[in-house]
Amino acid sequence: QSATYMAAVEAGVDVLDCALAAMSGLTSQPNLNALVAALTHHERSPGLDLPSLNEFSNYWEAIRDSYYSFESGLMAGTAEVYEHEIPGGQYSNLQPQARALGLENDFDRVKKNYIAANRILGGLIKVTPSSKVVGDLALFMTSNSLTEADVYERADTLAFPSSVKGFLRGDLGQPPKGFPIQFQKSVLKEEVPISGRPNDHLTPCDLEEEFLVHQERFPLKPRFVDYLSSKLYPKVFEEFVAHLSQFGDVSSIPTPAFFFGMTPGQEVRVEISQGKKLIVEFEYVTEPDGDGMRMAYFRLNGETRGVQVFDETLGVTRRTHRKVTSANEVGAPLQGKLSSLYVKVGDHVQKGDPLFVIEAMKMETSVDAPFCGSVLELPITSGTLVETNDLIVALLSQC
Repeated sequence: QSATYMAAVEAGVDVLDCALAAMSGLTSQPNLNALVAALTHHERSPGLDLPSLNEFSNYWEAIRDSYYSFESGLMAGTAEVYEHEIPGGQYSNLQPQARALGLENDFDRVKKNYIAANRILGGLIKVTPSSKVVGDLALFMTSNSLTEADVYERADTLAFPSSVKGFLRGDLGQPPKGFPIQFQKSVLKEEVPISGRPNDHLTPCDLEEEFLVHQERFPLKPRFVDYLSSKLYPKVFEEFVAHLSQFGDVSSIPTPAFFFGMTPGQEVRVEISQGKKLIVEFEYVTEPDGDGMRMAYFRLNGETRGVQVFDETLGVTRRTHRKVTSANEVGAPLQGKLSSLYVKVGDHVQKGDPLFVIEAMKMETSVDAPFCGSVLELPITSGTLVETNDLIVALLSQC
């Protein structure tokens, strides 16, 4: 990477995208500190203060230790990128996604399926969000043990991730090489894709009126910039506000205490408002009672307070659900959370009507009715964690 950048400097490049030493390399950008040092006596030296950069790097190196669980897992550079073409930023996210789907030990197969998914989608230029489309399809293929040939043959019956359907619908615009027409037709079925720019098809919104509605709905986040966030990322924003409402502003909690909890006798300082700090000391936790509840005791500015918490590690059994066993049953296409159920028992559905949504680490998959009929049974409630092929909806054919 650095050698490429040095050659670009010699060729007259104007801008280089780098990262501080402690955050550079592997799936990140080249080492800024090293490039500054290498260009110290060069006529095109950027003139940055190397000792200052090193101080910043040392700071972020210490901070990075607290976020080790989000590391990409790569210990050294790899030439595999020339085969799978996974962007660095996505590579860091793809492993946690695979882990959430129970595919952590199948990551090599995920990377191979990424290559196949890219071919299926027509060889995309992979940047956010188009790279996510390829990644979601690769995870979907791996989770369902699908080959490239399977995807083509069963494209009209598979419940593809929402991002894949959205891409083929034209939600991201028109790819330079065009869409894979036959695959697009099989996935979208009767749905007509967008032509031209997707922005041309957006429903106009009244910013002033909607902002007033936002302020009433989200009093904890009433600023206009919060409203814009809710428009851009409605689901994530709602989840954020729900977390804020339940737990308060956790951003002021020291990072190690937030991620890893406190140990008896440990003391942290939390700024609860400007100029006002709360000294929190964790004292001890009791043994669980018959219901699995423990009392955790803290000292808040010297006053002892207790909070009752449920110990989720006690007597935890993995609940199993019924699996799909017949053609009239619709199951989960992948492991995740049943985030939405669109039907109730007794409802009549047409072929293609949405039944439910499975969500797993930024990937949503909407599952449609395979035929028209009525809903006989819903054995799992919304919000439940499910495994691949768990029974979600039982239908009675009434076409």
